[in-house]
Amino acid sequence: MFDRIPKPVLIASLLLVPIALTYLAYTTPAYFTSQTYLGGLLFLELLIAAIWMYRQVFFPLVMVTFLLAGVDLPVGSGWTAARWVTLGVGALVGLLIVLKQRRYSLRLFHLLALFAVLSAVVSAAVSRYESTSLFKVLSLFALFVYAGTGARLAVLGRENRFFSELLVGCEVFVGIIAAAYLVGIEVMGNPNSLGAVMGVIAAPILLWGTLVSENQFERRRRAVMFTVCASLLFVSHARAGMVAAFVSCALLCSVLRRYRLLVQGLVVIVIVAAASAILRPEAYSNTISSFTNRVVFKAKDASGSLFESRQTPWQQAIDSIQNHLWFGTGFGTSDNGQEPTDHVGKFSTVASISTEFGSSYLAITTWVGLLGVLPFLMLVLVLLNKIVQTVRWMIRTGNPAHPAIPLAMVMLAGMIHAGFEDWLFAPGYYVTVFFWSMAFVFVDEAPSPAIAASRRTFLSPAVMRPSLSVK
Repeated sequence: MFDRIPKPVLIASLLLVPIALTYLAYTTPAYFTSQTYLGGLLFLELLIAAIWMYRQVFFPLVMVTFLLAGVDLPVGSGWTAARWVTLGVGALVGLLIVLKQRRYSLRLFHLLALFAVLSAVVSAAVSRYESTSLFKVLSLFALFVYAGTGARLAVLGRENRFFSELLVGCEVFVGIIAAAYLVGIEVMGNPNSLGAVMGVIAAPILLWGTLVSENQFERRRRAVMFTVCASLLFVSHARAGMVAAFVSCALLCSVLRRYRLLVQGLVVIVIVAAASAILRPEAYSNTISSFTNRVVFKAKDASGSLFESRQTPWQQAIDSIQNHLWFGTGFGTSDNGQEPTDHVGKFSTVASISTEFGSSYLAITTWVGLLGVLPFLMLVLVLLNKIVQTVRWMIRTGNPAHPAIPLAMVMLAGMIHAGFEDWLFAPGYYVTVFFWSMAFVFVDEAPSPAIAASRRTFLSPAVMRPSLSVK
C-alpha cells in the first residue's frame, strides 16, 4: 500500500517522529506517565503497523481486539472502545484499497447487505432510542464494509497461507482456553460464549484441518486439539453449541465419505461412557442426571419440556413483534418503556434497552419488523444456497482440500446456533465479526452451480502448503 511513498519522505518521517516524541516528553511529561495515554500511543503504533501490512495482519488484529473486548479479564474494558476504532479503520482502509485496485465487482450478496443496513436505518428512525440504534446501525455498516473489503483482501489469492494460519490460530486459542479453565479461570465469561466459539468456529475448522493434514504429526496434533475443543464444549453445557458442532462435523465426515472417522468418534464416546459406568457407577449416574437436567432441560429436574428455558424469551419476542409489527423497535434495541433520555452505553449495549430473545432470527425480526427483515432473511438464504452448492461438490469429488469447505461448515454451524442464541446480527460480538467476515469470503470461494454439479477437482489435497498457490 505504501510502496509508492518516496524514500526521502519515509526517511524524514523516521527521523522527525522520534524528535517530536522527545519534545513532547520534555514539554508535557504527564502524557508519558499516564497509562491511558501510553496505552493509546501503543495501540496507535500497532494500528499503523497493521495498516502497513494490511492483508497479512489486519484481520488477526480485528479478531484479537474484539475477543479481548469480550473476554472476562481486566484487559477487556480498555478494548471495548478500541475494537470500534480498529473496525472503522479496517473498513476505511479496505474500501480505499478495493476502490484503488478495482479488484472486486458487486454481487447479489453485497447488495443484500446494503439493503439490510438501509432497512436497519429505517427501523432506527422510528425507534424510541433513535441515537443508540443509529450507532448500532453504523457498527453493522462498518462490519459489512470491512467484511466485504478487508476480510476478502486477507484471504483471496492467499488461501493456502490464510487457512494454514487460521488452523494454527484455532489450535493456540483452544489450548489457551483449556489451560485457563484447568486453573479455574473462565476466560470466556459465560458458558454460552464458550459453547458458541467452540461449537461454531473451533470444532468444524479443527476437524477439517485433521482431514486435510498430510503430515502425521500435524494430523494427530489437530485431532488432539479437536478432542480438547469437544471437551470444552461439553464442559460449557451449551446445547446450541453442541448441536451446531455435531451437525457440522457429522455432515463434514459423511459427505467426504470419512465414515470410519465418524464411527471412531462415536465408538470413543461409547467406550468412555461404558468405562465410566463400570468403574464408577454412582458417579456415572449422578453425571447422567446432572447432564439431563442442566444440559437437555436446563432446569433443576427433567419434568419440564425440552425448550422450557427458551419459551419465556421467545414469547417476549413474539409479543414485541406484535406490538411493533412493520418497522420493529429499532435495530439493536428493545422497547422496554424506558425514556431515551436515560443513560445508555456508548460502546456497549446496556441491559435497560436490550433484551435476550433466545434466537437471532426472532431478535432481528423484533428489531426491524416484518418489512425490514426481508434483506436479512435473503442474506441467510444466499449463504444456505452456497452451503448446498459446496456440499454437492464435496459429495461428487470427496476432496476435502477446498477453502470453501471449512467456511461452509462454519456458516452451517453458525446458522444452527443462531436459532437458539441472538448474536448473529450483534456487531460487537467476536463470533459475529468472524462469521460475517468469513461469510463474505465464502460467497467468493464457494463453487459455482456449474462446478458444483461436475466431478472436476480443481484443488489438490496440498492446499495447506503455504508455498503452493490456489487457483
